[in-house]
Amino acid sequence: MTKRALITGITGQDGSYLAELLLSKGYEVVGMVRRSSTVNFERIAHLQDKITFVPGDLLDEVSLIHILQEHRPNEVYNLAAQSFVQTSFTQPVLTGEITGLGVTRMLDAIRLVDPEIRFYQASSSEMFGKVQAVPQTESTPLYPRSPYGVAKVYGHWMTINYRESYGLHASSGILFNHESPRRGLEFVTRKISNTVAKIKLGLADELRLGNLDAQRDWGFAGDYVEAMWLMLQQDEPDDFVIATGETHSVRSFCELAFARVDLDWEKYVKIDERFFRPAEVDLLVGSAEKGAEKLGWKPRTSYEELVHMMVDADLALLSGDLDHLAR
Repeated sequence: MTKRALITGITGQDGSYLAELLLSKGYEVVGMVRRSSTVNFERIAHLQDKITFVPGDLLDEVSLIHILQEHRPNEVYNLAAQSFVQTSFTQPVLTGEITGLGVTRMLDAIRLVDPEIRFYQASSSEMFGKVQAVPQTESTPLYPRSPYGVAKVYGHWMTINYRESYGLHASSGILFNHESPRRGLEFVTRKISNTVAKIKLGLADELRLGNLDAQRDWGFAGDYVEAMWLMLQQDEPDDFVIATGETHSVRSFCELAFARVDLDWEKYVKIDERFFRPAEVDLLVGSAEKGAEKLGWKPRTSYEELVHMMVDADLALLSGDLDHLAR
């Protein structure tokens, strides 16, 4: 029997990699998109004719019920969110509605339409925030430091609540930072790789950043979506930290990225107070031992390979744009 999966947030970084993975495994993929005048299909343009797109919104439970009734997915991957931490400080209520309450609406729609549907919730390492232990595991106390982190904690606990109250096969992946050439330009890693490429090509002369000492556990998004799928193949639902177990500073990301194009990062990077967060998360590093043991998952892409991949992709992208303009 062909499995069918519904992905919310399919036009995002993770959604595009997950759609690729599921299609390669023979799934029918249904992608939920908001009805708006400008849906950005850039990340999934190469898959568009293989995916069924349906209009829906995490702010509207009725739309979710209709989608589940009409398409009858076996699995639902909830990747949609207002996912930019900085924005959550200026739009805290909207972030709570989508990133927090949106999870409840989807869980409730599943409970009403078909409790046999397996559900994946995209939880986040930002839930650990002001970390209470290093490294962070599934049992580390949560202490979010942004409205985004708080909203993710709500969605995470609601997933556990529906699992325990209604017997849903509902799992949470507590994913640490995962990047790729498809990462949005508002995220620091892609901002660095894209600006490095621009500087190399003579399109920019500086890179403005906030806290260079912030440390993160960075992995490749293409590796991490496999963990999402593995969670929904288990007999029992559970929560899993997905991480590399290594930590690197924003400064080291800069060093590697500039070195890739033979430039000295210190000549181009400028500190800009505007990019500091009101409350900073200093050291996030995850332990994915449980994922390795129970899911058989481990990251395949090294930190250095990730940085090089992103810089190379942005160089190719921007060089292509220049060639196109030259014509």
